[in-house]
Amino acid sequence: MIALPSFDAPLADHPLAVRLDRSGPADFADEPLYPPLCRLIARSPGLLALLDAAPPTQRLPNLILAALHHQVLRAGSKDGLGGWYASAGGTRSPDDPALPAALAAFANRHAEALQQLIATRRTQTNEVGRCAVLKPALDEIARHHGPQLALFDFGCSAGLNLAVDRYRYDYRGDASGGLPCRVVGAAPEALAAPPAWTLAARCGVDQATIDVQDDDALRWLMACLWPSDAPRRERLAMAVAETRALRPAVIQAEDGLAVLETWLDELPAGVVPVLFNSWVLFYFAPADLAAHVARVRRLVQQRGLLWLSAEGAAHNQPLAPELQLPTTPVPGEPGASPGNQTFWLLTEPGDGAPRTRLLARSHPHGAWLAWRA
Repeated sequence: MIALPSFDAPLADHPLAVRLDRSGPADFADEPLYPPLCRLIARSPGLLALLDAAPPTQRLPNLILAALHHQVLRAGSKDGLGGWYASAGGTRSPDDPALPAALAAFANRHAEALQQLIATRRTQTNEVGRCAVLKPALDEIARHHGPQLALFDFGCSAGLNLAVDRYRYDYRGDASGGLPCRVVGAAPEALAAPPAWTLAARCGVDQATIDVQDDDALRWLMACLWPSDAPRRERLAMAVAETRALRPAVIQAEDGLAVLETWLDELPAGVVPVLFNSWVLFYFAPADLAAHVARVRRLVQQRGLLWLSAEGAAHNQPLAPELQLPTTPVPGEPGASPGNQTFWLLTEPGDGAPRTRLLARSHPHGAWLAWRA
């Protein structure tokens, strides 16, 4: 039985309690519901115990928040806890004093389902806004390596980023209906032009794939979005429609690099293979990340693979310890601390060893782009 949480109660005796309690607006941009929910969960031993069912690297605030959101969406009602979720039609304020009781009642009613979700799911937003940076990054690759590309998305979730060449982009803020991305500073060449490359092959791999044809499975992707973020829900719906029509190969596997090696063997001659990952290395334990980096660098040097890694600074730095990632503020983006940016690194075969360079830094969801290449 999950007891009624209280904002005035002491923190629960759990490793994640402090982290949840310190979660604030900077962690959940423009999502007013999640900071108070996190404070309540931090004081609820019963809710925190649900997280213990997750694999160690997935015991994260976002996982329990997504599980709650999923069950709210599945309930399909703005009654009860759904009254606080804009995505379910709710309009109640996060300051409403009835929130703690609604959370406890909902969690008790759905405890078994919540625990199952937490034990088996992974946080995977599959944010296609990042394609607004992926597109010019592929332009850069094509200029140097040739226009026939093959894209392999590591940690692809539902494979939505594999449709990067099918989306429209709005870099000028002219409400053109494309994926919006504000360019900070100098723009890359031919930014708004159609792709100067074609994808001769595309494939994705994930430890927990999402079937884009399955509405119930897609509910999990919706649940990983902030409840108040209507534009991201609209982007997801658009991307799902494009990916359903495209039907890219999406493979579930524990060893994604083994799938990658087989895929490389099957590519036609003259095609440039590109490995892409975005906010995936974040979930690697340090030893696993070191082993992953070593394996991929060998494939880069021996097989001609190009590695485009879009990650936070801490998890991209092992790719090139000698590379100084910029720590200066981003003009016009006061909240863009280095810890809350995506750094786009390209690793290519070099003279005796792979070489890595910084192409860009961006908002984690592609809202702005600062080109560096």
